[in-house]
Amino acid sequence: MRSKRFKKLPEKTKYLDAETIQNLLPKVKKNCTSKFDESVDLSFQINNKQKKGEVNIRTVVNLPGGTGKKVKVAVVCEDAKAPEAKSAGADIVGGDDFIEKIKSGEMNFEKLICTPSMMVKLSKLGKVLGPKGLMPNPKLGSVTNELKKAISDAKSGQAEIRNDKDGNIGVSIGKKSFNDNELIKNFNAILDTLEKEKSNNTLKGDLVKSAFVTSTMGVSYKLKLEKNI
Repeated sequence: MRSKRFKKLPEKTKYLDAETIQNLLPKVKKNCTSKFDESVDLSFQINNKQKKGEVNIRTVVNLPGGTGKKVKVAVVCEDAKAPEAKSAGADIVGGDDFIEKIKSGEMNFEKLICTPSMMVKLSKLGKVLGPKGLMPNPKLGSVTNELKKAISDAKSGQAEIRNDKDGNIGVSIGKKSFNDNELIKNFNAILDTLEKEKSNNTLKGDLVKSAFVTSTMGVSYKLKLEKNI
């Protein structure tokens, strides 16, 4: 049974023409009638079925307007680097003992960073960390000796862009409480990242087949992939 709040939301938005993010944000925010600060979310359907095989995107983007989320960051490193990680703001720091805790299923963090020298040991936990999307990756900047930068990026507004096997990508550009300018800056940063991924993969045709914007408890609107200034 649909709630009274849901019944008041616009119907049949999927039949509307696509609009720019600038025009759609007021509509999306108007639909944020729940009691919490809803996220503003994007969903993309990409053309990942290519003649030369499937395209898999996994990268990160630093959102200039932030994410509005508090991210709990854990670091696996050698003892000598532990003070650096702690002073940079890591919530959990450890070495071999911490790896054993992760192995037993103790994963009370959202981001995991690892130094290259410890990655050999951590890589054995692929079956534990992989399905949760927590395995550090050099391409994503989470396997590094530059702990200060990696921790800062993870906490200040870094979002992962990753497609599933059906070519779907979901990513948040912030919260209802963000001003439109912050949300648009984040949207533009994501478009830039997708364009870069298209170039890196030398794709033919459009990378993105369709795009939508919605809020956590709202309805979806078709989105034009145009950058707004």
